[in-house]
Amino acid sequence: MIDLYYAPTPNGHKITLFLEETGIDYQLIRVNISKGDQFRPDFLAISPNNKIPAIVDHHPADGGGPLSLFESGEILLYLAEKSGQLLSGELRERHTTLQWLFWQVGGLGPMLGQNHHFNHFAPQPVPYAIERYQVETQRLYNVLNKRLGHSPWLGGEHYSIADMACWPWVHSAQRQRIDLNNYPAVNNWYQRILHRPATEKALQLAQPV
Repeated sequence: MIDLYYAPTPNGHKITLFLEETGIDYQLIRVNISKGDQFRPDFLAISPNNKIPAIVDHHPADGGGPLSLFESGEILLYLAEKSGQLLSGELRERHTTLQWLFWQVGGLGPMLGQNHHFNHFAPQPVPYAIERYQVETQRLYNVLNKRLGHSPWLGGEHYSIADMACWPWVHSAQRQRIDLNNYPAVNNWYQRILHRPATEKALQLAQPV
């Protein structure tokens, strides 16, 4: 059993995409970040950086006690290795998948997150920051579009944790002032993932309860 500490954000969606796709048994524990649940001592014991997602695996492969993990990229990698799914065992595809996973964690997520902040949450407009992160967002979408113009999935021939890491951020393209019609390979990839049954189930979890 996996306990998933979750909020309906792009990083939260990454893990529900994986768990719904693989059918791993899990319990969803909602973290209300608008009310400050992420600062509660019991949550900080699991995720000391006070961010979601985080997991607790009650049955890790080493047979020891429960294992808690934070950081969405690490959680995806851990779950892929635990389940033997969505990460190729073939050397080239495996490492291509991992490089795109790390590209998302180190670039796509942080830059698009800043785009969201300065376009929607900053207390006052900061034109330089808005322009800076808009230009970088467009650059990253071009990188993604070029890759997906040559490969059906980010890691190669198979849907993987790299796609799951990137897709939730692209799902928020309108909030980034991005028109996916300008990135046809990204749009094709986005639509294919959107209509997977597991994606539909994962997005249903984001609805208010």
